[in-house]
Amino acid sequence: MELRNRPPRREPEGCLVAAIRLPVRIVALVVVVPVRMAWDLLALSARTLHRTVLRPLGRALLVLFVIPLTWLWRAVLTPLGRGVAWLVRYAVVVPAVWAWTYLVVVPARWLWRYVLVPAGTAAAWLVRYLVVVPAGWLWRRVLVPVGRGAAWLLRVLVAVPLGALWRWVLVPVGRALAFLGRELAAALAVAWRVAGYVSRAVGRALKRALWQTVGRPARWFYRSVCTPLGHFVRDAVWRPVRDAVRDAVSTARRTLRRALS
Repeated sequence: MELRNRPPRREPEGCLVAAIRLPVRIVALVVVVPVRMAWDLLALSARTLHRTVLRPLGRALLVLFVIPLTWLWRAVLTPLGRGVAWLVRYAVVVPAVWAWTYLVVVPARWLWRYVLVPAGTAAAWLVRYLVVVPAGWLWRRVLVPVGRGAAWLLRVLVAVPLGALWRWVLVPVGRALAFLGRELAAALAVAWRVAGYVSRAVGRALKRALWQTVGRPARWFYRSVCTPLGHFVRDAVWRPVRDAVRDAVSTARRTLRRALS
């Protein structure tokens, strides 16, 4: 039992841990001590202020204001309020409730029970036996047979002929037109492709003919006549004229510069 209750043995700490822990604790002590001293000073000042100023001031306010106001409320304002409430209740509320009950509710209830309910019952009876019953009789004896006859006539004179027309005329004609439309579309597609082949062949023939009649002679004329003539004009005319103009401009510029200087 003694071995079990014995506290665990602490392992010795190394020199590195002690070397780090000691400076950290010194820095914490240097930082925390001024803060704790300032906190204790503020707490002491607050307790002194509360003990010497706030508590006496609170007691003075309690004696000068709270106790007189409480006595005034209990001795004067409460009985006065009760009297005003009693006066309002028996001078305003009770007469208003009595007037509302016997001038509005009771007449409205009497009007509903002895005027509106009998009038509504009579109106419902009149509507039932003057409108609903004759309308039902008219619907069963007249409108239903007429509707059935009109439906039979529409079926025999309109629906059956239209069905026969649709089945024996419009559907075959539509199928024939659809077949013709498909064939026409296929023919147009084939003709479009053939026309493309023909157009490309004609274009190639025209291109070759234009090259043989216009393009090749124009290229020969450009290479054999225009190019040598252009080189001759550039070497024999343009370059000498350009060099002469450049020399004249340079000479005139130098002469003008000497004259100004």
